[in-house]
Amino acid sequence: MTLADMKPGQHGRITAIEINQTSIVRLMVLGLVEDVPVHIENIAIGGDPIELSVYGSSISIRKQDAGQFAVMLDPSHD
Repeated sequence: MTLADMKPGQHGRITAIEINQTSIVRLMVLGLVEDVPVHIENIAIGGDPIELSVYGSSISIRKQDAGQFAVMLDPSHD
């Protein structure tokens, strides 16, 4: 599962990152790195972009970029 597959309200943890674009490195600088908890806040109409919370800050990312971050859902928040 990736960030792009998650639904609003779901919590997860980043488990792996496919670093194949400069935009992914920029997102990593913002805190999207392995073992970081994330929460999907909202998804725009049409599915793009995705708003997520990392370390208490909201970040909007393109669905294409979100697909590069593998996550494991956190069942304790469901």
